[in-house]
Amino acid sequence: MDITDTLPAECMSHIISLTTPRDACRFSVACRVFKSAADSDFVWEKFLPSDYKEIISSSVSDSSLITSFSSKKDLYLHLCHNPIIINNGTLRLVLEKESGKKCYIPVAVVHRFIPWGDIPDDWI
Repeated sequence: MDITDTLPAECMSHIISLTTPRDACRFSVACRVFKSAADSDFVWEKFLPSDYKEIISSSVSDSSLITSFSSKKDLYLHLCHNPIIINNGTLRLVLEKESGKKCYIPVAVVHRFIPWGDIPDDWI
């Protein structure tokens, strides 16, 4: 008897939610049963910051992000690759892809010009 036959999908989703986003993606390619559990909104909501709804609704970039994605996984991946502007335009927030941790980047740092920045030797 296969464990995927006896273990309810909700239980598998709960177990996967205790891992990392990377592990959840690995589970999703292992087999069909794991894919549905690993791709569930339950799992990906656990990887999003607990205050993600408040952060997105207060962002100056786009407060409709919560409803514009068909799944929490899509929202998570979007927030990993597309920083949102928060704190009255002074900070950018992006999720660290491996862990889902919030990374804050001051907008002034993003727009800072380094005159010699295109010379590779200057980055050592």
